[in-house]
Amino acid sequence: MFHHDPTDPAAHGPHAEWGAHSPLRGMPPFGPGFGPGPWGGRGRGRAGRGDIRAVILSVLSEAPSNGYSIIKTIAERTGGGWRPSPGSVYPTLQQLVDEELIEAQGEGRRTEYALTESGEAYVKENADELSRAWESGAPKRSEQELAFQQSVGKLMGVVGQFHHAASDAQRAAAIEKLDEARRALYLILAD
Repeated sequence: MFHHDPTDPAAHGPHAEWGAHSPLRGMPPFGPGFGPGPWGGRGRGRAGRGDIRAVILSVLSEAPSNGYSIIKTIAERTGGGWRPSPGSVYPTLQQLVDEELIEAQGEGRRTEYALTESGEAYVKENADELSRAWESGAPKRSEQELAFQQSVGKLMGVVGQFHHAASDAQRAAAIEKLDEARRALYLILAD
């Protein structure tokens, strides 16, 4: 059996998109919205197979779209709380094509997907299910959680610059500041 089944990445655990040979295998990726903790225990707002299927149909009920735009639309509508991976979206799109609920128009990166007549009927008959899928896919977050997530994202952006553009002296100064910040955060948690 292959290490990675592209048709069902969720079958291989919450971080399957990192691959079996990743040096960080078993560890959540770093950055906002990843892994358990203040952002919820479902990783990046990971939804079940039925949820992603229903949400894709919901998006396509409004207008034809390509896979990238579907991912972007889901992320925008959930305030960044749910950004499905291409490994869950594209196999689901193919499944929906096989079920004749949607059809592919174009080739390669320009492929757009649109509902078929059967798909339009399915969407009308299952409107409640499609609505519930939006709710189940994105964890509910308070304004403070979102602000915290954005702050961590900004910090990770700066930290990334130290990987590529900083001198050793700048990195040493950054290590000191990061250690101070880490200790201060632990003190906040201890209160």
